Amino acid sequence: MPVPDATTRWAQDVVAGRIISGEFAKLAAARHLKDLAESPGNGLRFDVEAAERALGFFPAVLTVTAGAKEGQPFLPLPWHVFVVGSLFGWKKASGRLRFRRAWLETGKGQAKSPLMAAVGLYMMGWHGTARSEVYAIGQDRATANVLFKDAVAMCRANLPDTPENESDSLVSRGEVLIRGEGDNAWKIEHPDTGSKFQALANGEAISGPRPTLVTADEIHEFKFSTPIETWQRAIAKMPGDAMMLLGTNTPASTQLVGTSFSELFQRVLKGEIQDDEAFAFIARVDKADRETIFDNEAAWVKALPALDITFPVENIRGEVISARSMTSTAMSVKRLYFGIPTGAVDFWIEEEAWAASLGEVDPDDFRGCPCWASLDLSKKNDLTALTIVWLKAGKLYAKTWYWTTKDGLADRERRSGAPIEQWVADGHVTANPGAVIDKTFVAAQVAQIFDQHELQFLAFDAAMIEDFIAACEQIGFPVWRWKGPKETEGEGLKLVAHAQGTRIMFEDRQLCMPRSIERFEDAILKKTVVIDNNPVTYFCAGNALVVEDGQKNRAFDKKRSRGWIDGLVTSAMAVGAALSNERPGEGPSVYQGRGLLIL
Repeated sequence: MPVPDATTRWAQDVVAGRIISGEFAKLAAARHLKDLAESPGNGLRFDVEAAERALGFFPAVLTVTAGAKEGQPFLPLPWHVFVVGSLFGWKKASGRLRFRRAWLETGKGQAKSPLMAAVGLYMMGWHGTARSEVYAIGQDRATANVLFKDAVAMCRANLPDTPENESDSLVSRGEVLIRGEGDNAWKIEHPDTGSKFQALANGEAISGPRPTLVTADEIHEFKFSTPIETWQRAIAKMPGDAMMLLGTNTPASTQLVGTSFSELFQRVLKGEIQDDEAFAFIARVDKADRETIFDNEAAWVKALPALDITFPVENIRGEVISARSMTSTAMSVKRLYFGIPTGAVDFWIEEEAWAASLGEVDPDDFRGCPCWASLDLSKKNDLTALTIVWLKAGKLYAKTWYWTTKDGLADRERRSGAPIEQWVADGHVTANPGAVIDKTFVAAQVAQIFDQHELQFLAFDAAMIEDFIAACEQIGFPVWRWKGPKETEGEGLKLVAHAQGTRIMFEDRQLCMPRSIERFEDAILKKTVVIDNNPVTYFCAGNALVVEDGQKNRAFDKKRSRGWIDGLVTSAMAVGAALSNERPGEGPSVYQGRGLLIL
């Protein structure tokens, strides 16, 4: 029986369990073996010589420029072997490279960026394409330079097996030219083939690009998918070998660009999408490993395929020790090192507690129960949010409705980085006709709640409230503004102002954000609130930043937050309204209960 090539041998070892791997790596290995078995009837062929040539380039021309193996030949790691062998070995019947899109997702520290940099150099000057154009793109200049600087360092480093105390590099030999000095390098040129490797940030354009390879690392940092899609279209137009190589750590669910691409390539591996031109290598621990991952070291290699090769196990043990004592650290360690998706990069509250509070909230289940409303109106067309909180059997239940406009929906989606059109299609957001949100739609929803439920009052942000009152008058729904306990009550729904800043309101029954945030946090941490599991609300929560004054009074900061937070603001306001009077079972704040600390 012939000895398999290195790429196929890795796949066989993974499928046989000789290499411990997660679900998606197993699917990638099984796909490789299946395609081999069906070749050439599937229109594909695996060129072993081409795969081995690309793999041989690494240790023959490049050296490791950082870490424990600095100065040694760049020997591809086992997972590198599978990636490089697959990308350059698989070809179509025409002889062109099969894969035009590739996705690499691993835990931190797995030599993903150096791999992408090395692939970029190979495609620039050694793959055999004259006038090759290779680009490193990123969310900003710093991101674009992550792997590009690795490529520059490899060009400046001594070639493998250079005698000690001698200098012999690609630069000194004249095989490559580097434009820019030191860390300011911005382009690598390969004179013999007239090729180049260049770093570009989002928004930077060049005339008439004909990309052979576009590399994009740190995809989880991208706020918009537009630049990636633009470069993909440019690659699609290329007649010969051309590829887009995307790399990332597992993105948070609020990092929408990274999440959407990751889910797409997961579906390719699962066979739910048939795309012969898409390659994916995803290293994550399995779902069954998630609950006990800190204690199950045997599973760590599933997300960290360089573990104890170039990435010492002591590195991750130290991270785990820190994560055991801090929930916020635990969430980031689980995502960044073990590939466990979490909701946000920097959540405003303990995210596990937030996630535990999510559930289904059906208004029909709360007929006859007292409820409170809160409203945050957009100025024109961004997002309007209405939250209703019911009290039933000593527990709060919150549900939020959202409105935007149909006009400019695609542009608004690009600006916000949120999948608004999909949310509209799924019924999570209502898109009204026109360029400005018609407040009568909001007023009608509030009127329906008022008619069908025991609505006590609506808490409002003073901005735009007159427009809401006018909309209520237009549909014949009576409302009145409460201005204090000594004022005469009106007819219909009572409207109560809710201050938005960090100032504490001491007037009788005045609502303010510091108190509402505290009550909202208490309810989440005490598990006395259920928040309707709407992806828009989760998105708002993931975007939120909290500002604090000198008295430790806190408020949500819309200007500094990462995007829309309207649904989180109204959720806090409505819970604050519901708990504005003392109620049985509310108890003291969890922040007050710890008592006075004496040093």
